[in-house]
Amino acid sequence: MENTHESVYSRHVVEFVAVANEFCKYAEHAGEIRGAELLTIFQRFLPLLYLKATFLPKLEPVFEDGNEKFVTEFDWYRIHDSFLKKLGSTDDYLKLPDEVQEKNEGPVPGSLSEDFADIYQDMKNFTLLYQTGTEEVMNDAIWECRMNFDDFWGKKLLNAMRAVHVYLSSEEKPDDMDISGDQDDTGRENRIITELQKEYHKKGGGNISQ
Repeated sequence: MENTHESVYSRHVVEFVAVANEFCKYAEHAGEIRGAELLTIFQRFLPLLYLKATFLPKLEPVFEDGNEKFVTEFDWYRIHDSFLKKLGSTDDYLKLPDEVQEKNEGPVPGSLSEDFADIYQDMKNFTLLYQTGTEEVMNDAIWECRMNFDDFWGKKLLNAMRAVHVYLSSEEKPDDMDISGDQDDTGRENRIITELQKEYHKKGGGNISQ
């Protein structure tokens, strides 16, 4: 395939891989972070993930059989349950229906832990495929990730961002959120953003504001 090497190693793809990989790390270590701090981190991190995804190229797949999947049902529930334990009743929120409904159709229930687990599933499958180093596999990983962003997890990310914003901007907080974990995880989040900034500058990019 022409320009496969150029496409899979483009600046925008490499930057997205870095952010997707950090999202997976946060999801896998959510149990170590206090619930409120976790939402504060995601309030700053989710927009960055969304932004970087918009720059992914729209490629054509090389293989016809579909991509290998690494995240099992057990993995999904492990991530989901970890978030659910941390967030308590904050996990539940109301969102608009995904598709056009009747005019009298109101908001429908949403779940942050479900949204985060679904996004994790796509990000983890993508990063593991990309790390194979086989350019045809990497190409198809980018193709699928971009397609799923447009049709699936991009919407979930936007719904989750709104729910997180509503919680953090509200004066009334639920009292059942898990407060165990690091007492101040802001330093960890700032360190990761700083590392991304350094990597971004190496490639001639601009600032990643916090």
